[in-house]
Amino acid sequence: MNRRHKLLAHPTSVGAVAIALLVLPAAVAFGQDVATGSATATVQTALAVSADNNLIFPALFQGVADSMANENDDSTAQFSITGQGSAGVNLQLTLPEYMALADGSDRMTISFRSTDAAVDSNNTTPSTVVAGDGWLDQNPYNLPAAAVVGSGGQTNVYLGGKVTPSVSQTAGAYTADIILTVAYNGS
Repeated sequence: MNRRHKLLAHPTSVGAVAIALLVLPAAVAFGQDVATGSATATVQTALAVSADNNLIFPALFQGVADSMANENDDSTAQFSITGQGSAGVNLQLTLPEYMALADGSDRMTISFRSTDAAVDSNNTTPSTVVAGDGWLDQNPYNLPAAAVVGSGGQTNVYLGGKVTPSVSQTAGAYTADIILTVAYNGS
């Protein structure tokens, strides 16, 4: 037997290795600790939007244009937005260029001026909304970026417009869709 094999086979060496293997895992196990955290999230109140009143023009005559202001309680288009109070929202109106007869046989021009919209975050009425309630005389193609759901959970959008019948406009009831899209913006 050579000297190398004698050292490995020596009972003291084997005993020391065995003790080290038994003690080492115990020392490692007692040197550890575990903590558990958690992830939390709160989803805010869902947005809802409704068209509460249509944009209604009075009876028209051929060739005579007529406008409806955004502060007429009975005839202004009115949209209600409900959601998380004081949360920022993006508002986008999709506006028609024409109104049409139900059968599509004739169209009439409808237009919107740069002051035909109002955004009311205090839930008043079109005729009583003031500057402190939101944004008056807004461009309906570019509604305010700072719009919010009112602190009470509701905001209203009011819209006026103008129709221009031609001198040969066909008599009848004309309609067009006005669409308001609303989304939270994270502010």
